[in-house]
Amino acid sequence: MKKYAVVIERGNHKFSAYVLDLPGCVTTGGSVEETELNMREAIELHLEGLYEEGEPIPEPHTAVAYVESKVA
Repeated sequence: MKKYAVVIERGNHKFSAYVLDLPGCVTTGGSVEETELNMREAIELHLEGLYEEGEPIPEPHTAVAYVESKVA
């Protein structure tokens, strides 16, 4: 099983998400939880599509970290 880093951004009315290691793999949702659920499905469909087309499945390379700032 591979783990891909997902970026979730808050928009004006909903959330959007994308995977840096899987260009074109994007989704939206009304909450963070819904967006995460939608992203799981989007990743599966994206990888299935790559497999069916005979394309290589990209390895996860992106790392995620939170950095605290005293200015906020």
